[in-house]
Amino acid sequence: MGDPRGSLAEPAETRLMKGAKQTTLRDQVALSGVGVHSGAPVTLTMHPADDDAGIVFQRMAPDGSIEREIRADVRAVTATEFATVLGDASGPLCSTAEHLLAALRGLHVDNAIIEIDGPEVPIMDGSAAAFVDAIDQAGLTARALPRRYIEVIKPVRVAKDGAFGELRPYSHGFRVEAEIEFDHPLIGKQALALDIEPATFRREIARARTFGFMRDVAKLWSAGYALGASFENTLVISEDRVLNPEGLRFADEFVRHKVLDAVGDLALAGQPLLAAYRTVCGGHKLNHAVLSALMADRSAWRLVEAAEPARRKRGYADMGAGMMLPAYGPEVS
Repeated sequence: MGDPRGSLAEPAETRLMKGAKQTTLRDQVALSGVGVHSGAPVTLTMHPADDDAGIVFQRMAPDGSIEREIRADVRAVTATEFATVLGDASGPLCSTAEHLLAALRGLHVDNAIIEIDGPEVPIMDGSAAAFVDAIDQAGLTARALPRRYIEVIKPVRVAKDGAFGELRPYSHGFRVEAEIEFDHPLIGKQALALDIEPATFRREIARARTFGFMRDVAKLWSAGYALGASFENTLVISEDRVLNPEGLRFADEFVRHKVLDAVGDLALAGQPLLAAYRTVCGGHKLNHAVLSALMADRSAWRLVEAAEPARRKRGYADMGAGMMLPAYGPEVS
């Protein structure tokens, strides 16, 4: 993809936190559950990590040793059929990573080590809520280095079979604009557009659950998927009603979950995006295709970092507070 070392970008004007530092967890925290596709029990433990570590997944052996380790970025995606699967040349390391990644990105966690003792991130209740609660329990702490961002500077679009996704420049942070349309009376056409900030993510997105149609269950089971799905972790829809006793958490829970998935899938950029993402009738495969197209086009993005607020000097107003400065050498190549 090339290397822009030595080239300077103009500062990007944003309303991001002044002098934002990278963050990590204050303490470790563990969750246990089952994989929605494998049905296998799994324990996941999140640990603090150093500056610039990113999000690192470690597959643990029964004796507690590390079998394999992989950094969560776009190059680590090995499948996107029914979930986002991370792995490498040795094969898959873990599946269904998107809800956890969404919680980490949605709450501005830059660095963490994720230990997992099974083939799949636990589905919990089908949303990101349990991961948000776990992150809150662990707490966050600022690191020494400034946060780095991938700033989109020209649109990148992928279209296929009536669906499309597009990343475009956006000067106010990260925004997702999602549209879905299902030939089902309970869903139909839904749309939602939100700037993704921690408060908004918690309130509007985190609790939206994955969903599926009762008519597809037998087909999924025969293909080896959804073996751990239940009313406790999946929003299940029959021909005319929601089968879960709880009902819907939001009137438009379906499109909200698509936004959640997009936040998680695009977290695989490796750093937070300064961009607006529009997705129409998309899913994991399209999200990955758009992010891959962005990373492949080095003229479409640049790496920038949060600047320290300027010190007040006698006779001068504060200047440059909250601006973004260019960084050198993307870590994605």
